[in-house]
Amino acid sequence: MFNEVEAAHRRIKEIVNPTPVMTSSTLNEMTDSEAFLKCENFQKTGSFKFRGALNALSQLSPEQRKRGVITHSSGNHAQALALAGQLLRIKTVIVMPKNASPAKVTATKGYGAEIVVCGSHPTDREKAVVPLIERYGYTLIHPSNDLDIIAGAGTVAYELIKAVGKLDCVFSPVGGGGLLSGTAIAAKGLLSSSRVIGVEPKNADDAYKSIKAGKIVHANNPNTIADGLRTSLGNNTFRIIRDSVDEIITVSEEEIVDAMQFLWERMKLVVEPSGAVSLAGVLSKQIDLRSERVGIIISGGNIDLTDFFANIRQGMKR
Repeated sequence: MFNEVEAAHRRIKEIVNPTPVMTSSTLNEMTDSEAFLKCENFQKTGSFKFRGALNALSQLSPEQRKRGVITHSSGNHAQALALAGQLLRIKTVIVMPKNASPAKVTATKGYGAEIVVCGSHPTDREKAVVPLIERYGYTLIHPSNDLDIIAGAGTVAYELIKAVGKLDCVFSPVGGGGLLSGTAIAAKGLLSSSRVIGVEPKNADDAYKSIKAGKIVHANNPNTIADGLRTSLGNNTFRIIRDSVDEIITVSEEEIVDAMQFLWERMKLVVEPSGAVSLAGVLSKQIDLRSERVGIIISGGNIDLTDFFANIRQGMKR
């Protein structure tokens, strides 16, 4: 699929943000490596998801564009598909769980999408799209398992490697597996000897278990602060990860928050928990990175700061 990643890059490069690659001398000292962070928190809609959504919608037939598209998402893919639909004038319907971040729901509505609320169990959202597709003929754009979504996601690592050159190791978050799959395709296509490491919350370690078991193990209502990583692998992402990813490691909730705090305090980067999981994997030192050049995919920055600013305003009244 490397050719598809290259084609996706050509297709979307004039519209997506060319997100920055950032470095930190403190991080390098902590890990005894040379680390490069690809900051998709600066992407349109605040996450890498816009790349895949735009790539997928750009290839729809005229009839599919006319009928519209549907997806299920807790937030980042929802926003991405909504904006891509708005730009391409394609109707978007988003099934979102009732426990989705209010900030992400509001943003998705702001991009013009129609929202359908479902239950909070991971399987509820997939069940909810079926009758809507049958009734209205929408095209399903799966948030991670769609091959066009995967190719678009792969442009993150593609851009990173084109910008910085050789990397010994690339870390990526894994939830549904679209980003990790795309990262593996791009990294192995450009640097066949580079290692690709997926990082997953211990509280939502279905991808880790799936690879160990040799079959898809579905998430069972996982309780993790990394809300974007609560979904399970699909048949396409499982196959790509099984064949092309070197290792999946897991990190604790505390390690995820510590990584967020480092990014916020030391690098001034607003990153959501799901986006900080890859750095948490690096900082956990489960992988020996001494003297290596390391790529770290920061997948997004969509976090609800309502309480944060409410506390500041409350402090002003004292």
